[in-house]
Amino acid sequence: MESIRIEKLIPGGQALGTLSSGKKVMLWGALPGELVLEWQVTKDKYSYCEGIATQVTDDSQSRIKPRDEAYLATSPWQIMVYSYELQQKQSLLIEIIRQQKLTDIVPSSVKTDGIDFFYRNKMEYALYYAHEDQRIYPAFRARGTHRKLPIPQSSIERPEIWQAAQKIIANMNTRGDEARKYQSLLLRCNQSGEVSGGLLENGKKHPSFANLTDTILGKEYSYSPNGFFQINLPVYEMVLQEIQTWVKCNNVLDLYAGVGTIGLSVARDKKLTLVECDKSAYREMKRNCQGTGAQPVLAKSEEVLGYIQPHQTVIIDPPRAGCLPEVIEKIKQILPEQLIYLSCNPITQMRDISMLTAVYNIKCCTPYNFFPRTPHLENLVVLERK
Repeated sequence: MESIRIEKLIPGGQALGTLSSGKKVMLWGALPGELVLEWQVTKDKYSYCEGIATQVTDDSQSRIKPRDEAYLATSPWQIMVYSYELQQKQSLLIEIIRQQKLTDIVPSSVKTDGIDFFYRNKMEYALYYAHEDQRIYPAFRARGTHRKLPIPQSSIERPEIWQAAQKIIANMNTRGDEARKYQSLLLRCNQSGEVSGGLLENGKKHPSFANLTDTILGKEYSYSPNGFFQINLPVYEMVLQEIQTWVKCNNVLDLYAGVGTIGLSVARDKKLTLVECDKSAYREMKRNCQGTGAQPVLAKSEEVLGYIQPHQTVIIDPPRAGCLPEVIEKIKQILPEQLIYLSCNPITQMRDISMLTAVYNIKCCTPYNFFPRTPHLENLVVLERK
């Protein structure tokens, strides 16, 4: 097997190297400057392959021992010091911006609350049955495969979630339950440490678990454990505080609103319209709107483009695929005064923004580390009409 010198990290999170043939290799478990002597191939294409580094030399000065045995399944950047992770994420964002030729965008350093473990407030575990001792264990899927890895510990979720999972699985073992009956174990906790969720059975409708509540910027929100809600609330509050300082119009439209946490946190004292297409999230949003005067709308954002107005702040927080072209075209046509674009995928975010820079100025670009020890990055961009 040919050794590979790692050149850099790429936006997907892997380390990039090149074989003597010119073929590109993208590996988990390696860092820039290191020499990979052996690796396990998980995908092999004509012009590139993907895999996992299994033997590395010339260790990077930024390399540290991962905290968890199954770190590659959940948080593959456990192998680097945290300050290096932040530097790499900013560098990757700069590269994404360069690829879109957005020379006017200069991102700030990555914002963080400094907590890099035990931050996730939601976790979904697979269940592994060990024939040796005939017991069930919590598990994750091995990266690049469907194989289950039993885990003795996990350090990215809040401890209350791990403790609840251990208790539920212990009860399953006591009553002789079968792991194969279940799709997974889903658990979520709020900032007070209250845990809700449970087992999801194969072939059956997901049960309705008890709702949780959390207070964000003085507003209490109710949400379902198996619905959408932010994973890292302390850092989410940081970005909401920044968004609040930017909102300049008394008329605010919140597209892709989820359960309403952005619009209701930063603009509930304004004329606020929130649009969400998922029925369960809309029900939660409607409940969260009570007593605020905000208008909740059940629809796809691209179906209600008539809500976009010139004298308005439009908040956009789309899924990873970004905005549909018709949304961007309507914005270019109507030219609302201000756009606030929050994204969990800077690649599609910068693609969308590249179509708006002829008519909008970039006022800020601030990345936030919502998901420490992973390659994922949340990015906030504020645009104002020229």
